[in-house]
Amino acid sequence: MSQNDPFARHPDVPSFTVTSTTVADGDPWPPAQMSGIFGVPGGQDVSPQLRWSGAPDGTKSYAVTIYDPDAPTGSGFWHWTVVNIPADVTELPEGAGDENGSGLPKGAVQFRNDAGLTRFLGAAPPGGHGQHRYFITVYAVGVDDLGVPPDASPAFVGFNLFGQTLARATMVVTAEIDG
Repeated sequence: MSQNDPFARHPDVPSFTVTSTTVADGDPWPPAQMSGIFGVPGGQDVSPQLRWSGAPDGTKSYAVTIYDPDAPTGSGFWHWTVVNIPADVTELPEGAGDENGSGLPKGAVQFRNDAGLTRFLGAAPPGGHGQHRYFITVYAVGVDDLGVPPDASPAFVGFNLFGQTLARATMVVTAEIDG
C-alpha cells in the first residue's frame, strides 16, 4: 500500500478476501455511498454491500471498518465501525449501516463515526483536496465479543482490534470532489 497506510505499524497477519457488488477495489464510490448528510449532491450515505471469504480457522467474529486516512484532520476520518459480527456471517447487505443498523446481524454493534453519528457516513472529501482513499477492512477476530463499550470511539475499537486480529481483508476505494 502507499503512503498513509493505516496498517503500516500493525502486526503482519494473513489476508483473506473481501468483495462488493457496490464498488470494486480501486474504483470510486458510487453516488449512493457519498454523503448527503455532509451535503454532497446525490449522496445517500448508504453502506456498501460486502462479502468475505477465506478467514482462518479460529475466527470467532468479524469487524468491519471504513476509514479515510487522507482526511485533513491529522487523524484521518472513520466512516463506519461494526464489531461482534458472528463468525457464521460472511456478508452484509447494502444499506446495513443505517441509523438503526437494520441490516446488521444479531449481536453486531455499530459505533459512532467521526461525525458523531452511529451509522455509515458516506464520503465527502473537501472540494479541491484531491483524491481520498477509503480503506474497507474486514477483520477476522479471535474473540466472540471485542469487549468495547458502546460509546467508544472508532480509534478505541481499532486499538482493541490491534491485539485480536487473526487476519485482515482490505479493499481501497476512492472519492474526489472538484474544488
